[in-house]
Amino acid sequence: MRNAAAVFLGSLIAVFAYAEPTYREELLFPLQPKHVHSSSIAESPNGDLLACWFHGSGERKSPDVIIQGSRLRKGEATWSDAFLLADTPDFPDCNPVLFIDPRNELWLFWIAVLSERWEDSLLRYRKSTDYEGDGPPKWYWQDDMLLKPGKDFAVEVTKGLEAILPQLPAVNEPRGMEFREIVRQVAADALDLSKQQRGWMTRAQVVVLPTGRILIPLYSDGYLLGLMAISDDQGQSWRASSPIPGTALNQPSIARKKDGTLVAYMREEDDIKHRVLTSESKDDGETWSVAQWTDIPNPNSSLVALTLKDGRWILVYNDSEEARDTLVVALSDDEGNSWKWRRHLEKQKGGAFHYPFAIQSKDGLIHVSYTYTPSDDSGHTIKHVAFEADWILVGD
Repeated sequence: MRNAAAVFLGSLIAVFAYAEPTYREELLFPLQPKHVHSSSIAESPNGDLLACWFHGSGERKSPDVIIQGSRLRKGEATWSDAFLLADTPDFPDCNPVLFIDPRNELWLFWIAVLSERWEDSLLRYRKSTDYEGDGPPKWYWQDDMLLKPGKDFAVEVTKGLEAILPQLPAVNEPRGMEFREIVRQVAADALDLSKQQRGWMTRAQVVVLPTGRILIPLYSDGYLLGLMAISDDQGQSWRASSPIPGTALNQPSIARKKDGTLVAYMREEDDIKHRVLTSESKDDGETWSVAQWTDIPNPNSSLVALTLKDGRWILVYNDSEEARDTLVVALSDDEGNSWKWRRHLEKQKGGAFHYPFAIQSKDGLIHVSYTYTPSDDSGHTIKHVAFEADWILVGD
C-alpha cells in the first residue's frame, strides 16, 4: 500500500509541477454594433478590477462618443453592466486611462475632441476616493490639464527631426519627398504656441517612479511625437517634459530598467518602416533620446510595455506590418534587449484585436484589455485576459 500511495503522490506532484500556468479570458460585454475602443484597466485596493473604454458611433467626428466603465469583483468571472464615467456634451470623449495613485485615489484621464480634430483635443481628468461601490465612482473633482512646453520645445523638435532625416527614404524614392515635407511642416508648427499647448492625448498607463514622480505618457497627432506630463507633488500640478524627438511616432508606453533608465516604446504613425520605435530617458523623464526604429513589426497600431515585479518585461503588440488581426505578448529577461518568448493572445485572419493596455495586479497576474472584433465582423467589445508571466514561456 505504501508503494502504491507513493506512486500516486509522485504522479500528483508531477501533474502539478507540469500544469500550465494560469490563463483566463472573458468579454466585458456581449458583441454589439457600436464602436468601442481604447480600453484601460486598474486594480482597486480591495482587489476588484475597473475597466473603461470609449463607446459611440465613431471617434473624433461623433459627438455621441462617451467614456464607459465596468467592474469585475475579486473572485468573480463576470463584469458588471456598463456605467457612464464621463461625457462632455456635444463633443466626442476618447482615449480614457484609469490610474490609482499611491494614496489610493482614482484618476480618470481622457480627451474631449474639439473641432473634430485630434490636434485640438482637450486633456481632462476626474478624481475619486469613493469608487469601490456598485456603479460609477463618485467624483469629487474635475479639471482640464493645460500644458505649456518649454521655450526650447521648437529647437528640440527640429534637432530630433534633423537627426532622423538620414534614415528616411531617399528623395527620389516613392514618398521620399512627402516625408521631408512632413518634417518641414512639423518643424514650422513647433514654433506655434497655440499648437504647442493643445492636442496632447492619453493612451498608455501612468507610471510612478521610486521618487514619487508621476509620469503621464502623452502624444500629439499634430506633431507626431510624444512627451510626458510630469508631477512631483502627487498630482497637484503638472508640467511638460522635453519632447521625444523623432518623426512619425505616437502613443509612448514606458518600461523602467533597474538602473533607472526609462524606455518608451511607440507605434509608427506613417508608412515608413512599419516598426516599433524606442526612446530612452536617463533623467526620470525630463529629456529623451532621438527615437530609433527597432526590428519589431508594427502596423501603425498602439502597443504596451510593462515592467513586471520580478524585473522581466512584457510587450503586447500586433506582430504584423499590415494588419491588426494578430496580437502577441512577448517576454524579455534582459530589459528589452531581446524578446525570447512570445505567445499569441489572438490570431484570427480578418479580425481586429488591438490597442492593448496592461497592468500587473498585487497577486502577480498580468491583466490585458483590448478591443475585440471577430473575423466575421459580428460586433465589437472589449476583451480581458489574465495570466501568469510563465504562461508566455509555453509558447503557441
